[in-house]
Amino acid sequence: MKNILIIGASSAIAAACAHRWALKGARLFLAGRQATRLDAVARDLRVRGAKEVHTRRFDVNNRAQHTAMLNAARAALGSIDVVLIAHGTLADQTLCERDVNVAVREFTTNALSTIALLTLIAPILEAQRSGTLAVISSVAGERGRASNYLYGAAKAAVTTFCEGLRVRLFKADVRVLTIKPGFVATPMTAGLALPRPLVASPERVAADIVRAVARGKDTLYTPWFWSAIMLVIRSLPRFVFKRVSL
Repeated sequence: MKNILIIGASSAIAAACAHRWALKGARLFLAGRQATRLDAVARDLRVRGAKEVHTRRFDVNNRAQHTAMLNAARAALGSIDVVLIAHGTLADQTLCERDVNVAVREFTTNALSTIALLTLIAPILEAQRSGTLAVISSVAGERGRASNYLYGAAKAAVTTFCEGLRVRLFKADVRVLTIKPGFVATPMTAGLALPRPLVASPERVAADIVRAVARGKDTLYTPWFWSAIMLVIRSLPRFVFKRVSL
């Protein structure tokens, strides 16, 4: 039985992961902004077989809430086996270019809040000398594209932070998994013109995440074909990349 903390638990991918862990009888602590959605997810998880489900309304951008939320999770669960950080927003690139306040807000949500949480969580798992930190980043963080470079920059920061944290925590037998989804059919991407053959369901992505956590992987591209796609994109020379629309 696993004790699992999910931050951003009302998101589609996080809820789908929680469903799979509930089937295994996990004890879950769900933190997120939408209290009504959290309560609905919690009721569903109990039906699916979760041993315990706790919820807490939590704003990742309010750093004053971070320590209190983690203390509540530890009080409810005791030791923590898995932490899944799954919150995020899809920034409006055009609006970010026009309004510096929007740009800073989006970068804070998608990068700085995650870095702040990881900085607090890492010593907890380090002291336990066990556990897994699973963090949702994105393939968008691998190269800066004109259509979403604010979002991509935030995810690049998360990916690089996780890489260094992985090296640090390896000595304490703590795993750090960086999750890099491609296009996923969620409320966050609703209304976008996405290439349908490349769009995955939250359930498919969740299956990959739960499997990667169980196997102790360092990096996950999900679905798998994004590993090959990003290899090609990373390999494009700069003079070619800046002339193409990707």
